Amino acid sequence: MKILIFGLPGSGKTWLAERLQKRLECAWFNADEIRRMANDWEFSKAARHRQAHRMASIANNEKYHDRTVICDFVCPTELTRAIFDADYTVWMDTINRGRFEDTNDLFETPINNVNYHVEKWFDNTDEALADAIARHIRINDV
Repeated sequence: MKILIFGLPGSGKTWLAERLQKRLECAWFNADEIRRMANDWEFSKAARHRQAHRMASIANNEKYHDRTVICDFVCPTELTRAIFDADYTVWMDTINRGRFEDTNDLFETPINNVNYHVEKWFDNTDEALADAIARHIRINDV
């Protein structure tokens, strides 16, 4: 299963992914770390598409081997989210504007349904999300 946690920079994607990975005991890939390994710090539209393909490729490998994987990255447009093609999406909608104006301008509010919409932090957000994903996995495995 490919889980995408997306949202503006500073919305809590990595914080949540780190905690969720421990609860689900699965693979986790952070976009900044993947960019660092690829030495690719360009943020044009083409580069954002390239990053979505890169993240999808890594996640698809995990899924191919029947492993659950979490990827957290901005994934700012409907197209980048379609490129990633998640089985389960979490939209971190906890801030109105991130720290990068170009990303704020590019970010598209999801028009397709997301599986879990985080609008506000609670002490147990990671626990509630882990439970929701576990239910989703069980329902889809039946």
